[in-house]
Amino acid sequence: MSPATPQRIPPAPVQHFYRGGDRIAALRGATVTSDHQPEEWLASTTHRFGEPGVGLSRTEDGTLLRDLVAADPEAWVGTADAAAGDVGVLVKLLDARQRLPVHVHPDRPFATAHLDCPYGKTEAWFVLDTEPGSAFHLGWRQPVDRDELDRRRDAQDGEWMLDHMNRIEAEPGMGVVVPAGTVHAIDGGIFVAEVQEPTDFSILLEWSVTTSTREESHLDLGFDAVMPAVSTEAFGAELLAQVVTRSGGPTTRVERVLSAVADPFFRLRQTAATASAASDPVEAGFGVVLVADGAGRLVGRGGDVAVSRGEVYAVPHDFGAWHVEGDAGILVAGPGVGWPAGVGR
Repeated sequence: MSPATPQRIPPAPVQHFYRGGDRIAALRGATVTSDHQPEEWLASTTHRFGEPGVGLSRTEDGTLLRDLVAADPEAWVGTADAAAGDVGVLVKLLDARQRLPVHVHPDRPFATAHLDCPYGKTEAWFVLDTEPGSAFHLGWRQPVDRDELDRRRDAQDGEWMLDHMNRIEAEPGMGVVVPAGTVHAIDGGIFVAEVQEPTDFSILLEWSVTTSTREESHLDLGFDAVMPAVSTEAFGAELLAQVVTRSGGPTTRVERVLSAVADPFFRLRQTAATASAASDPVEAGFGVVLVADGAGRLVGRGGDVAVSRGEVYAVPHDFGAWHVEGDAGILVAGPGVGWPAGVGR
């Protein structure tokens, strides 16, 4: 297969502890085998923490995308400076039909020092659909005492944690950036495209609502080691205003759907073509494309590829600058501005 051609990624739902996945199946045309397949990792070269076989994406002929990228990194990501198979971003569909636990992801300095990885896990959500009244819980409303947090964690007092967190009611088109170190949870009923650094590092403060145990909740490091990665500072109104955005829907312009706070870590943008106008061009670079609506073509230096609603494509750097034609709206995710510069190796 030519590295200049976008590769379609077939549906591959991921089994998880929480319920959901019907909206992923409807969008992607996936066949699900249970009501606990609430995630799909899209054009992923990242695997689940402790489970190397879970999360890696394959192309239509069964080849691991990670192997394709590793074999020709300049064609796929435009540089040989990235680690083998690294594309600088992880994209998921997440369709929660029950509340997710209160948890935290470490930042890059912590991951570098303790997990032998240059990436932490800053992440972001873009709301595709939601049930009325469903909300995100993000950051502490007021500073919390670290000893008190340790006691509430040990007692598995999730309600205390939620009561002390900011509540943001979800709405379609909303973007929310979650800086590493920030406590967060998601209500059931929310369907998002999630974009993040390419890791699967989570510190569970509330494991009792999952299938994990206490010993599986601290990245195999112990809570004494990981709790310094958990911020106890207030995440106030000014910070909330910096991380929450709202989109009016795609146009032919290529428009960001996340706050600029995300730019050093990843980007997520949207654009569309109509019967009378192609989209503006997307610059060359690795991209993960989700066709959110309609049908059309991705047109680049290497030719064009027909696309339709629900399909996912891994777009290589060698496809060049490209645009959308036809009658289709897309989301396109990619690594942070200037990547891989700034990611220690």
